[in-house]
Amino acid sequence: MGEAAAIVEAIDVWKTYPSEAGPVDALKGIDLMIRAGEMVAVMGPSGCGKTTLLNCFSGLDDISRGRVLLEGTDVHGMNDRARTVYRARRMGFVFQSYNLLPVLTAEENVEFPLLVSGAQPREARQRARAWLAELGLKGREGLRPSSLSGGEQQRVTLARALVNRPAIVWADEPTGNLDEGNAREVVTLLRSLNQAHHQTFVVVTHDPDVARQCDRTVRMRNGRMVAA
Repeated sequence: MGEAAAIVEAIDVWKTYPSEAGPVDALKGIDLMIRAGEMVAVMGPSGCGKTTLLNCFSGLDDISRGRVLLEGTDVHGMNDRARTVYRARRMGFVFQSYNLLPVLTAEENVEFPLLVSGAQPREARQRARAWLAELGLKGREGLRPSSLSGGEQQRVTLARALVNRPAIVWADEPTGNLDEGNAREVVTLLRSLNQAHHQTFVVVTHDPDVARQCDRTVRMRNGRMVAA
């Protein structure tokens, strides 16, 4: 069998921010290809551009120059509405801070993106419960985030990211707020989900244990890629 098709292609991507001292280049000519089904870690010292790369590649932030193709489509060539719809249907996001809605239960948090995307409430509830069960949260569906441990909250976040069956999941320091035991569990879970569902994961991390679980590691320094 041949290699999987490219799901991410970045071509000479620059991101420049204005500052009082003059323009600051956060990304400097990034070229990168990620194949469908890969799990890729992005590592480097603080301030090197890792999160900026994730935000620019996913279309959460604009780029200053270059192109980012997702599934062959120039994500920065879309208008804002088309990009938002594409993100909702084809991407999942996992952040260090969980970003769960505190007034909603676990299953309500997970079904929320489905309802926003137009799914019927009954189908959304069934899919939310199925994902929570797969991630070891059966019996915890009705609890709000404040009643869940950090590890459980990150599992809810993972369920929410995956419930729309996205082609690609962007994870920014997904173990950053977890203790060692919970971090290890979440890393193992990320890898098993990647392998079971053949979804692409791009994981920004400082943690070598996370990187070791990935297929390869992209290293950054001062806005540039120094190894891929």
